[in-house]
Amino acid sequence: MTMSIRPTLLPGVNRRELLQIGCSGILGLTLPGVLDRRAAAKETAGRSGSPGTSVAAGKSVILIFQSGGGSHLDTFDPKPEAPESTRGEFGIIDTTLPGVKFSEHVPQLAKRTDQLAIVRSMAHADNWHLSGTHNTLTGSVQPFRGNANEDKELNRGDWPNYGGALNYLAPRNNGLPSHVTVPNPLIEGSLTWPGQHAGFLQAAHDPWILKSDPNSDNFKVDGLAFPDGLSVSRLQSRNELLTRYNVQNGGLDRWARQQQFTSHQENAYTLLTSGKVAQAFDINSETRDMRDRYGRTKSGQTLLLARRLVQAGVPVVQCNMGIVQSWDTHTDNWGKLKNTLLPGLDVGVAALLDDLTEQGMIDDTLVIVVGEFGRTPRISTLAGQSKAGRDHWAMCYTALFAGGGVRGGQVIGASDRIGGYPRTPPYHPNDMGATVYHTLGIDPHTYVPDKFGRPIMLNTGKRMDVLYT
Repeated sequence: MTMSIRPTLLPGVNRRELLQIGCSGILGLTLPGVLDRRAAAKETAGRSGSPGTSVAAGKSVILIFQSGGGSHLDTFDPKPEAPESTRGEFGIIDTTLPGVKFSEHVPQLAKRTDQLAIVRSMAHADNWHLSGTHNTLTGSVQPFRGNANEDKELNRGDWPNYGGALNYLAPRNNGLPSHVTVPNPLIEGSLTWPGQHAGFLQAAHDPWILKSDPNSDNFKVDGLAFPDGLSVSRLQSRNELLTRYNVQNGGLDRWARQQQFTSHQENAYTLLTSGKVAQAFDINSETRDMRDRYGRTKSGQTLLLARRLVQAGVPVVQCNMGIVQSWDTHTDNWGKLKNTLLPGLDVGVAALLDDLTEQGMIDDTLVIVVGEFGRTPRISTLAGQSKAGRDHWAMCYTALFAGGGVRGGQVIGASDRIGGYPRTPPYHPNDMGATVYHTLGIDPHTYVPDKFGRPIMLNTGKRMDVLYT
């Protein structure tokens, strides 16, 4: 789990405040989001054309991310009538919608299309993994830096991801994070994909990012247990001592400065002593039957964990379906999809939709399945590779939406005969981002301060109203 706070990333913190931050060790805590709820930030948060705009009570979002870009042609937009150079190796099957076909390797989702809005006209013009990922996970195009023809890794000049913006505009005080990413960060060697943190809103609003397989027998989340030698009763004693110290330290000016700091300590204290987070991550408390329904795979158990987190009150959960570029099938496209990628996704997402429905949570939880782009309509074989694949293709791809008020049982948009370009008006990742923000109760046109403190519009997309009509 990403747990440390880097003081160099806290803008405007003076030496005295930095010393106060260091005092957080009195509780033995290093929890994300404990620090840097700056009063100056509050003055600019929530402005959208007129001062005082508030964040409405929102719903939750589970973003199921196919890192690398899943093939729309071999899943949710097959082209059986296309030339052999396009159509691929998979057969097709009927869905619950008349005339709508899916790949033969997503049979469970094919049985649940009455719950899905299938958007077949997602499109943008960026075939780069990192910047495409940034756009998908933040709802904004990555700021230009350096050479335009190269990937740009995670940077504090990036836009905030959805949970980071939510945490900035509506900080939580119930001991739960605004955004959790499971089961792993998107990192390849020393290269970290952008869009995974709060960007220019700074580290205090970063999500929790786990690195632990929920399908493992010894699954646990480091950092949620107490440090060695620290029990609930001892933590309570420390908190009482700290409270007396803060009250008795004297001086109106000093008290005013410390008031915010003590609220951070209280949030951290509440998080550890409430047990909400630890209970949410206790996936072993689920019945064997429920765990089997999701599939005993990393993907399936990740989606079960997502349901538990949303049920506990976490508003944004990002589920990475594999490690970085898992869905980047330049070679052996059909083998990887059939044997590794699609079984866990198909069974897991189907179980998630059923489970959310049974739990009475489906109307309050938006589920999205998407990658940073799709795959080329022309099959290719890379030099030296014997197994064919498909390359990057952002000009047309498919995203699935369900829950959160979305009207299921519809196909939105259409691609051309080979799945290469939309033949209906396209939808951009920025539009998906605006839809996510609306779901969370945020006006996407809200202004937030960029890294220089200048007001900047959070999102320039347009809510996908067609999902709800």
